[in-house]
Amino acid sequence: MKYDYLVVGAGLFGSVFAHEMARQGKNVLVIDRRNHIGGNIYTENRMGINVHIYGAHIFHTSDKKVWEYINRFTEFNQYINSPVAVYHDELYNLPFNMNTFSKMWNIRTPEEARDIIDKQAKAEVKRILKERAEKGDEEAAEFLEVAKASGQDIRDGFEAANLEEQGLSLAGRDVFEKLVKGYTEKQWGRDCKELPAFIIRRLPFRFVYDNNYFNDRYQGIPIGGYTAIIKKLLLIDANDNEKEQGISGSITVKTECNFADFIKMEDGVPAKPFESVSGDSFDKVLFTGMIDEFFNYKLGNLEYRSLRFETEDMPEVDNYQGNAVVNYTERDIPYTRIIEHKHFEFGSGKGTIITKEYPADWKMGDEPYYPMNDEKNNSLFEEYKKLADGYGDVLFGGRLGQYKYYNMDQVIAAALEMVDSVR
Repeated sequence: MKYDYLVVGAGLFGSVFAHEMARQGKNVLVIDRRNHIGGNIYTENRMGINVHIYGAHIFHTSDKKVWEYINRFTEFNQYINSPVAVYHDELYNLPFNMNTFSKMWNIRTPEEARDIIDKQAKAEVKRILKERAEKGDEEAAEFLEVAKASGQDIRDGFEAANLEEQGLSLAGRDVFEKLVKGYTEKQWGRDCKELPAFIIRRLPFRFVYDNNYFNDRYQGIPIGGYTAIIKKLLLIDANDNEKEQGISGSITVKTECNFADFIKMEDGVPAKPFESVSGDSFDKVLFTGMIDEFFNYKLGNLEYRSLRFETEDMPEVDNYQGNAVVNYTERDIPYTRIIEHKHFEFGSGKGTIITKEYPADWKMGDEPYYPMNDEKNNSLFEEYKKLADGYGDVLFGGRLGQYKYYNMDQVIAAALEMVDSVR
């Protein structure tokens, strides 16, 4: 069969793009190597609970256009993300707010919290500069003298050499040690002293008693789970009313279909004109997999962080932890958080399901979750992007295709922008 587009990847980006192309009268084939649609936002209903198979996904946005778009395919509940952090036997509210500071220091007012953070942060910067000066760093010694003579805030003009120095200069010792250091080291698989400072450009302190993690205007969990959204986008659950709204094209979906085995190849890349090994033909391709994989890693491989999930059904436990998301911030506990899925949709029935989330080093063949957007990898991506720009008739989208961290609303916005660009 002849198709206008082959969309590689049935995740959110590919599904939005395929849907909009079908609205324009295009015939689209969507393939995915997994045995299901939805990519990383795939949810599976078990025990009456929508389980986020690939980790917690909480939709939030301040983009009204995106919010109105996604609401065409689902209704959202009023879930507000308010995670709890566990450090040894201490529990703290996130994000860092007056509930956090009150528990940590037994205080009540924003002024008290600001004073403690400022005092600790200044002391840490002074300590760091003294250590540098003692090792012969003349610039650090001069910086200390100037700050002392002028009375200026010693943090002004301070440049952290690594993430640990950056975190201490922003938060002081208590917040950094208890709520940032261990969690960050688990997430990245390295000591904070080995990580670049730019990873933490700022820390979101809120001097109000508000546990809402996101600042966005719109927030919630789709009633019925995320997979239902993808089914509607891919017209799997399309009804006559949707057809009447002008969807004149078609979408065909194939799962357990690996792109490299599906498409005819030449010298390690898809041959032109684009054809499948079974004889289907495609005018254009949208590729949402790893851009370096598309080009058979000819310039080397980009790096990612991966995740591992341990999910446990607990039919005899009605409420395991009392919150949807609980972070574990000490380094010695190998997982970063435990998700209790029923709380995303205010479940009250018998039984519960939890998932422990473990950050993992990525190697070829593992699932890539987070691009390692450091200088080395970003430079390599730019070289791949040059190859992509010169290849023709192939679009690259999503986290992996564009080697960029996206929230779900950003994925939708980027997919719609791509749709506009190819009209």
